[in-house]
Amino acid sequence: MKVLVIGGGGREHALAWKLRQSEGVSQVFVAPGNAGTARDPGLHNLPVTDKVALREWAQANGIGLTVVGPEAPLAAGVVDEFRAHGLPIFGPTRAAAQLESSKAFSKAFMQRHGIPTARYQTFTDAAQAHAYVQAEGAPIVVKADGLAAGKGVVVAMTEEEAHEAIDFMLLDNKLGVAHNEGGARVVIEEFLVGEEASFIVLCDGEHALALATSQDHKRLLDADQGPNTGGMGAYSPAPVVTPEVHERAMNEVILPTLRGMAADGLPYTGFLYAGLMITPDGRVKTLEFNCRMGDPETQPIMMRLRSNFAQVLLAATRAELDGVQLDWDPRVALGVVLAAAGYPLNPRKGDAITGLPADEADRMVFHAGTTEVGNEVQVSGGRVLCVTALADSVAKARERAYAVADAIRFDGAQFRRDIGHRAL
Repeated sequence: MKVLVIGGGGREHALAWKLRQSEGVSQVFVAPGNAGTARDPGLHNLPVTDKVALREWAQANGIGLTVVGPEAPLAAGVVDEFRAHGLPIFGPTRAAAQLESSKAFSKAFMQRHGIPTARYQTFTDAAQAHAYVQAEGAPIVVKADGLAAGKGVVVAMTEEEAHEAIDFMLLDNKLGVAHNEGGARVVIEEFLVGEEASFIVLCDGEHALALATSQDHKRLLDADQGPNTGGMGAYSPAPVVTPEVHERAMNEVILPTLRGMAADGLPYTGFLYAGLMITPDGRVKTLEFNCRMGDPETQPIMMRLRSNFAQVLLAATRAELDGVQLDWDPRVALGVVLAAAGYPLNPRKGDAITGLPADEADRMVFHAGTTEVGNEVQVSGGRVLCVTALADSVAKARERAYAVADAIRFDGAQFRRDIGHRAL
């Protein structure tokens, strides 16, 4: 079977890397891919991003399974396009993907179906948003309503920060985010106290199959300081997701979401990522939904997965997940993201990357914002690489990952030194 992975980031490199290990898979194509997928002899880059062109290429080349990595193609309706022509594709439809593409849709959905989340209000008028912040006080959370590549959330610890975020998102719209009806819109919600975890499942419209637990590190700097990013590192498993928390996440968040989407006429298939806040007393609240696997959580999760991933995803496209069990490596996987100079707001491109090691089964450098120029690998995006290692403990996995990260060089490289600190 030939497999197509849509996307070009670190998540897609990890998905393609795992899929090519699946028995029965003859070729894996990545559209458009990056320098890491280009340099892997088992993967083939495809310089196509248009959904119709991708569908036509998949038809012409006998693609047996397509897997969508990032959010933008989902919001553009690539799943609808493929399904309309009978092609197996794993991901939600454009309408179902509003769970991620519209924060306002997602919050209203959760409120309507009794899914635990933070109190909130939605605004298009800046003056009304400012008045709400003055009434509520800080800390408070301001979110751009639309796709912002993981950078559309400001956790404002002061009212001044919240007012700045409102002006940035609504008046200036510096993120360039437009909600589904056009224009800029923000969701302002209460600040929740606790520990965050990434809870990711596979969905087939009716059934959900949980992946290994993981925890991301959103802030740019050590000790969770600095601006929010798309994610600076992750590890799996996440000790904060105890068996009790796991059960609550499934019964109070995931399964009600599947039932709610079906009841609303939007049956959900694909990856579903629930960003959870686990409160000090063990309750679970939903911070956000993503309609894809997290990045960088995908990299450690894929390192630990032992099952035939292609067959699992095919079962999901056939609504047969209820009969599937996943096999996991019991070791810890930890990934450290190396980001470009100027990330997250103004990442610099074009810097040459050196010191990249050969791939190993239990130590991988997954590429994200990279491109090949001649024989040179160069920076082409904000998050550049994710160095991921497997070991018997968090401490050993971290030691292995940082040994590789320290040997990789590009001008202005920045990365956190404390990935996994909550588990140590």
